[in-house]
Amino acid sequence: MGGSDNLPSSIGHNWQQGPINSPTVLNSSLNLAQFWDGRAADLKEQAAGPIANPMEMAFTHILAVDVLRSIPQYRESFKAVYKTDEITLDEVTDAIAEFEKTLVTPNSRFDLWLKGDAEAITKTELEGYELFKSIGCVACHNGPALGGNSFQKMGLVEPYETSNPAEGVAGLTGKDADRFKFKVPTLRNVELTYPYFHDGAYWKLEESVDIMARLQLGRKLSEEEIGKITAFLKTLTGEQPSFALPILPPSHNDTPRPQPFE
Repeated sequence: MGGSDNLPSSIGHNWQQGPINSPTVLNSSLNLAQFWDGRAADLKEQAAGPIANPMEMAFTHILAVDVLRSIPQYRESFKAVYKTDEITLDEVTDAIAEFEKTLVTPNSRFDLWLKGDAEAITKTELEGYELFKSIGCVACHNGPALGGNSFQKMGLVEPYETSNPAEGVAGLTGKDADRFKFKVPTLRNVELTYPYFHDGAYWKLEESVDIMARLQLGRKLSEEEIGKITAFLKTLTGEQPSFALPILPPSHNDTPRPQPFE
């Protein structure tokens, strides 16, 4: 499912429904910050949040660490890696973050085309890529993850209508200028990570392309243009993580990183 749960918003403790769509965990190490509003600076900081969130795991950091301390195999593993007899939240979140850094999806067909395989994408997909660039999608969706490296207002040209209460970065800063400003999501594996947008309101990729073109770029695309861009976006599905082999730290992992996007 492309590292997502394919729900408008996730289900947590006691079947509580979260307030916002859960972004994919795949390639999340390429984000400039974590969460839609960027309130966590990195994966390590983000990892601590769900544990104590009453709508998610509804646990406490103290209890979580106590559980790990009670399991001999965990104590041995933490000592081997962190050279300490004491397990703390710092080591726990670091371990989770290091695991998440392995969740990359290289070698999409578009990556292979960038590497020189002219047959990796079709004529229609290539035309979609040219449209993607020429109409301005690359202003926000760029870099190795095709996104995740900036915050942008949802609804630059036309307002985005939603019943979702999320305010974006404004929820942190209190500034009206930051209202509905969200982290630009990655487009890698986007055909798998429906429903789309922070409110999870749209299930079809074609609809999302149409809405983004109109609301962000002021462009009304034809069905043919939407189809070509959608075809291009489907070339961004990479190799999905497999856990059949032992997971090694990124510094020892031979898995190639996603290719830069320009």
